[in-house]
Amino acid sequence: MWKILIKTPEQISGIRKAGKLTAETLDMIGQYVKPGISTLELDQIMNTFILSHGGISACIDYQGGNKWGKWGYPRSTCISLNDVICHGIPRADEILKEGDILNIDVTTIVDGFFGDASRMFTVGQVSENAQKIIAVAKKSWEIGIAQVRPGNFFGNIGFEIAKYAESQGCSVVRDYTGHGVGVQFHEEPYVYHKADRNSGPKMQPGMVFTIEPMINLGKYAGKIDKDNWTVRTKDGSLSAQWEHTILVTDTGYEILTRS
Repeated sequence: MWKILIKTPEQISGIRKAGKLTAETLDMIGQYVKPGISTLELDQIMNTFILSHGGISACIDYQGGNKWGKWGYPRSTCISLNDVICHGIPRADEILKEGDILNIDVTTIVDGFFGDASRMFTVGQVSENAQKIIAVAKKSWEIGIAQVRPGNFFGNIGFEIAKYAESQGCSVVRDYTGHGVGVQFHEEPYVYHKADRNSGPKMQPGMVFTIEPMINLGKYAGKIDKDNWTVRTKDGSLSAQWEHTILVTDTGYEILTRS
């Protein structure tokens, strides 16, 4: 049985505030995404911005459950480059170059509330395949968000995402999902990005969760690096992802991670 929190108006206001800082952080970092900068430098710039605006990062030392054992996440953000699906650890020796694509995933905490979002960025001119996967991932995500309304099944989010992504010759990552968020970093429910039609619980006003499909140009399977966090495509194909924190309203939805 799902235990999905229905947020109070006061909690929603707090989540909206955290979501605004998350969005502002992503707005700010775009100017620094260029050849020659390291992903660690990007992470440090974002952490400084978050702290200076009254928030903290939810990612630092996040334990992630039994799958990762004792290893807490070591950085303030996740930066996933090219074939990395998610949870890429920013590094001093990972230098951006012309043609790279990257997902930057930011979760801030403001006054105890969480806002979680990610965006794709490009470094200079990118390949047609890179342009395709970014566009398909974004359209898939938008299609998923359009399913959010009271009374609809959570499974229809994933059903429509996968229907579109697969029609474009891409695949949907199965092992990593959207999730409830707001009072904690990760809450119920899991929001599957590939699911059966009319499956799962029904949405109700006051539910808050992320929609964040990870779409691969090749096959959906991933593998975890020796750092116990970085997940990359098993076949080396490009991957892309977009994410928002979404509130179910009385008539539809509100995106809470907007500046």
